[in-house]
Amino acid sequence: MHLMASKPQALTSIGPMRAFAANSKKISTELIEINEDLMEFNKYLTQYYKQLSEAWGIAQKKVNLKAPEVPQNAEQIEAFKRIWIDIFDNDFTELFDSEKFGENYGKLVSKELELTKHWNKIANVILQSVNLPSKEEIDEVYKEMHSLKKRVGKLELELKKREMRKNAK
Repeated sequence: MHLMASKPQALTSIGPMRAFAANSKKISTELIEINEDLMEFNKYLTQYYKQLSEAWGIAQKKVNLKAPEVPQNAEQIEAFKRIWIDIFDNDFTELFDSEKFGENYGKLVSKELELTKHWNKIANVILQSVNLPSKEEIDEVYKEMHSLKKRVGKLELELKKREMRKNAK
């Protein structure tokens, strides 16, 4: 008993937890990498919202300078809406076309994909631990089923054509 107590992983290496215990190092490694990628993702996400917020503030100041009075009738409201739309459209288009925004957004999306990869790896390890197929294995089965459905459809069509030729004679 003393020997087993000195190795906590050995305690769980009987029964259904054996496979999970064997794969726990893989999961731990993925979790560490997820935390690192999550910190980077949050940095780029903060920058993304900062750029949007700054663009909004600048555009709103331009609208306030161009149309300082509160619109009083329907015609003035429509004029104000056109000014607002034009300024915001121009300012946000300028933001979205900027190299700085594009670079940050690209890094943001890249980190998001990295996080997704890590979660998929963890899910596959857990599925493997409980003897369930991975997503890739299920996808392969679906592809094969799709291929078989197409083949069966072609064969049924060919069989109908042969029957029609046979009945036509």
